[in-house]
Amino acid sequence: MGALIIAVDGPAAAGKGTLSRRLATEYKLAHLDTGALYRATARDVLAAGVDPADADAAAAIAAKLDPETFADPALRTEAVGRAASIVSAHPAVRAALLEYQRNFAYHPPEGTVGAVLDGRDIGTVVCPQATVKLFVTASLDARSARRLRELEAAGGPVDAAAVLADMQARDERDSTRAAAPLKPATDAVVLDTTGLDADEAFGAAVSIVRARIRSFSGSQA
Repeated sequence: MGALIIAVDGPAAAGKGTLSRRLATEYKLAHLDTGALYRATARDVLAAGVDPADADAAAAIAAKLDPETFADPALRTEAVGRAASIVSAHPAVRAALLEYQRNFAYHPPEGTVGAVLDGRDIGTVVCPQATVKLFVTASLDARSARRLRELEAAGGPVDAAAVLADMQARDERDSTRAAAPLKPATDAVVLDTTGLDADEAFGAAVSIVRARIRSFSGSQA
């Protein structure tokens, strides 16, 4: 088996980010939150005073991203999140960021034996040949409640109705966009975390990864 690539897709607040980081640690893999690329694009779009709906301008900004800024706390604000959902729907933006994601997956940083990438289209577009594909989901109510807890922990204003409406709008944009819509890959394993805590979700994911690795190794024998 070559490099171990784990693709983790799913909607907002399903738990894929936390799960991906833990899987990366467990298997000594590099980790890329691909959503950070779109959030960084959105942050820079807003900072430049550009309309997130302007596809050409957003694509030009996406092509100039500095990876060193992907950990910027500003990427996690609700305003940037909303703009990211808009810019990520532009085919030109997705094309501008595709090569960076693929290069990270197939040429991970030195000292790692592969990579975990989480996002919306990893298993379907970015890494269709990934060793393991997970589609992590949860009910809208569960995801909305998780986002509310995150906002409360951050000390920001919390409007439950607004959070729910925003999440519904993001789901709609992500699943109906023409370019790389949010959907499980045909060979992905769906992991519903609605009734699971972080440890339970991680345990379920590890079981899936182990089974897939055994299956993959057997098919290569």
